[in-house]
Amino acid sequence: MTILTQPEIALTAAAAARVASIAAKTGKPAMLRLSVEGGGCSGFQYKFGFAEGIEGDDVVVETDGVKLVVDTISLDLVRGSSVDYAESLGGAAFKVTNPLAASGCGCGSSFAV
Repeated sequence: MTILTQPEIALTAAAAARVASIAAKTGKPAMLRLSVEGGGCSGFQYKFGFAEGIEGDDVVVETDGVKLVVDTISLDLVRGSSVDYAESLGGAAFKVTNPLAASGCGCGSSFAV
């Protein structure tokens, strides 16, 4: 596990608050895992889930006591990104603002580099 002092990825306060709220209701640790998988309409897709623990190759950043956990392979595709939580009339979701993405899809869940 690597804990970054100069984070290569960020978790916003809004996203941390939502993770903390969900974790409190479900009794899970306040750890959001972000990974990148092949697929989606643009080539890669973001996958979010609650982490039960931290693996040996994980990178961890913390905001307001909430941890964002990213494996090192996924980090190469999201380095410099910010993970936010937004609510709108269309729904609510965690969103990744990824400066490495050359293109993305309309739903915001897949991207190409």
